[in-house]
Amino acid sequence: MKAFRLDELEAERAANEGAYLQFLRERNMSVGLYALNAGEHDPQKPHNQDEVYFVVSGRASLTVGLETTQVARGSVVYVPAGVAHKFHHISEDLRVLVMFSPPEA
Repeated sequence: MKAFRLDELEAERAANEGAYLQFLRERNMSVGLYALNAGEHDPQKPHNQDEVYFVVSGRASLTVGLETTQVARGSVVYVPAGVAHKFHHISEDLRVLVMFSPPEA
C-alpha cells in the first residue's frame, strides 16, 4: 500500500517550485498534483495518455476540445489522449489531482 496526505504533497510541490508533482507511478497509471494560482496561465499541451482530473480546491473554467465547463472542488473530468485542453479564468487557486493511464512519460 502507498498512502499520501494532500498537505504533504502540496508542501513538496511548492518546495520544488513547480506546478506539477508526480507522486505515484505504477505500471498502468501515474498520479500527480497540479497547481495553478488565480489568474495564472495553463501551459499544458495535449498528452499521449488518457487522464482524469479531480479538483481538490479552487475554481476555474476548463476547455477540452471544443467543450468548456466550470470546475470547482469535487469536479471530476475525463480528458481523452491527444485532445487539447486548458484551465482558464482561474478565479481561485486551483489544486487538481491528475491521473494518467498509461503512466505519463
